[in-house]
Amino acid sequence: MSAIVLVLGLSSLVQAADKAVVTGTWNWTQTGRNGNETKMTLKLKQDGDKVTGTVSRAGNNANEMEIKDAKIKDNEVTFKTTVERNGNELTTSYTGKVEGDTMNLKIEPPGRNGQAGRPREVKATREKAAA
Repeated sequence: MSAIVLVLGLSSLVQAADKAVVTGTWNWTQTGRNGNETKMTLKLKQDGDKVTGTVSRAGNNANEMEIKDAKIKDNEVTFKTTVERNGNELTTSYTGKVEGDTMNLKIEPPGRNGQAGRPREVKATREKAAA
């Protein structure tokens, strides 16, 4: 019986190790329509399957948005941000595949006039924790 408990315990450890750890500050640079580059920062905190955080933009149009509907499964994290413009709520969806301190992030912004936006893919890197 104790051998079965040991095997089940080790199986749980292996499953936990398969799930990516996304806690930290992630950065990437995004190129706008006019060719200007903007530094983006994603701050995430993970507690088991729950993920919270913010996405912020530096520069002239600096802002910070809280993430919503965040989920993590294996090495993939998904979440959304919503902003209000001219009385309309605009939602952007994010899907990130995490490999160590790199996140390949697909960003699907809203389009104009009800059209689909132009998705883009970026590579975010996690800042190293201060020693």
